[in-house]
Amino acid sequence: MSHQAPLREHKDGLLIKVNVQPRAAQNAVAGLQGGALKLRLTAPPVEGAANKMCLQFLAKTLNIPKSALQIESGHGSRTKTILCRCRPDQSAKVDCAKIRTSIEALFKK
Repeated sequence: MSHQAPLREHKDGLLIKVNVQPRAAQNAVAGLQGGALKLRLTAPPVEGAANKMCLQFLAKTLNIPKSALQIESGHGSRTKTILCRCRPDQSAKVDCAKIRTSIEALFKK
């Protein structure tokens, strides 16, 4: 496993390293792979379909608005870094502590 953590702090929230497997039978979280959260997605890797599905699936899985997620790097790669815009304030729309807990639970799948 890589020494780089799949979850890192960022000035605007949290960075999540993901490894996307396109054209899967169903959308699913498949645990950790190479220091990244592995996502199996049904979308093909053409015309941004897998990138769009990646953000939609993560938003649904984490129960946050899709607008809180953005691909920071890896638009044309299976390995992507996703920015989750959140704040350490519980009154915020997206709370970093809740997101961190949800993501860490996904790592254990």
